[in-house]
Amino acid sequence: MRQDQEIVQKEVFGPVLTWQTFETEDEAVRLANGTEYGLAAMLFTGAEERAERLSPRLVAGTVWVNCFFVRDLEAPFGGARKSGVGREGGDWSFDFFCDVKNVSIRKGSFQPGQ
Repeated sequence: MRQDQEIVQKEVFGPVLTWQTFETEDEAVRLANGTEYGLAAMLFTGAEERAERLSPRLVAGTVWVNCFFVRDLEAPFGGARKSGVGREGGDWSFDFFCDVKNVSIRKGSFQPGQ
């Protein structure tokens, strides 16, 4: 599978699996992050140290390590880049579905009786 193919570059809702080989961890991260989307990523490894080293480097709203679709409904859920804005789930939902406004008023700027 080539990195420039549509199935690799676009956000496809499946189930779909693309298979790409790599030589180094840096190349694997470059391939995984080489798209404009980042809803979720999956990392399969037999080494806990590798999972801890690589998962923070993956640009995705959710990273599953050695599993798929495990989700705590109180944890934030949402994508990175073109895969969405904000987070849903738990307290994050309040911010996502609210239109927050900041109003600053200078004290002493009002005239009495007006």
